[in-house]
Amino acid sequence: MARVFNFSAGPATLPEAVLQQAAAEMLDWNGSGQSVMEMSHRGKEYMAIHAQAEADLRELMGIPANYKVLFLQGGATLQFSMIPMNLMRGKSGADYVNTGEWAKKAIKEAKPFGQVNVVASAEDANFSYAPAQSGWKLDPNAAYVHYTANETIGGVEFHWVPETGDVPLVCDMSSNILSKSVDVSKYGLIYAGAQKNIGPAGLTIVIVRDDLIGQAQPKPITMLDYKTHADNDSMYNTPPTYSIYIAGLVFQLLKKQGGLVAIEKKNIEKANLLYDFLDNSQFFKNPVKREDRSRMNIPFTLKDESFDEAFLKGAKERNMIQLKGHRSVGGMRASIYNAMPVEGVQALVAYMKEFEAKNG
Repeated sequence: MARVFNFSAGPATLPEAVLQQAAAEMLDWNGSGQSVMEMSHRGKEYMAIHAQAEADLRELMGIPANYKVLFLQGGATLQFSMIPMNLMRGKSGADYVNTGEWAKKAIKEAKPFGQVNVVASAEDANFSYAPAQSGWKLDPNAAYVHYTANETIGGVEFHWVPETGDVPLVCDMSSNILSKSVDVSKYGLIYAGAQKNIGPAGLTIVIVRDDLIGQAQPKPITMLDYKTHADNDSMYNTPPTYSIYIAGLVFQLLKKQGGLVAIEKKNIEKANLLYDFLDNSQFFKNPVKREDRSRMNIPFTLKDESFDEAFLKGAKERNMIQLKGHRSVGGMRASIYNAMPVEGVQALVAYMKEFEAKNG
């Protein structure tokens, strides 16, 4: 059958060109006579893949030399604990911005390691906006300031970078990393699960400034210490080799497509297509404050939830899947990451127009 337009929030659609290359190399990578999945992570073949993936990511994001790139496991969820474990550094607490479900999870997991100061929250409006920094109550003595750049469930995205002075800025970029240019030097640490814009589930990327590594008090257990992974080039134990290989192919493709500046233009075009329709519809509605709308995850509701099942059924018949919203908020959600072609968004908008004309 033809490939579908997969609007899943993650694991998400991957570029067809990457899947085709991976398929062609499945049994024999570069004349080695073996699949990447079979390679020793200490062998020269895999070591070359690993090093190239890091080099390409550094080039794409402009990562300064005084930052380590770590290829880890455990998802962003493990980072909710590893970050305070490593970055509290004997300080009494850290500042967190509460913008939705993923921020709440990060806040919960940080509490065993110190005082968590929620400096701003969007809960008063059902997490439909990003709180302006003018209202944040920052602690100048905090170990770090944490925020979620893009709330996958609520569809709220920061289109600006918080100013935190000498306090390290920590960011969960799981759902918008590589979707636009980022000044890495403004951050102490960036982390992201791979299964949205980078590659398959199983890989987590951490970009951390050198001076924040090895300062934890008390020292974490070996596998939860950033220093362990930094000192061993992410190979203290067997890394998620195949996920890193696929991520590397994605990085190479993004470079060929013009880098993150070009990718951002495409993402703006795709998001505008859907938002322009939603703003002019009497049947569909997006709940997020206009200036804080995500380019990656676009939630929307129908005029009446009784239409939901029919809408999803019709979408599937037209080869569009995974449009059901997260169970915690309901409604619909279209995730349109880098790999979603503009044709997918065009097909969705055409179907929504058809559905509204029939049921409005």
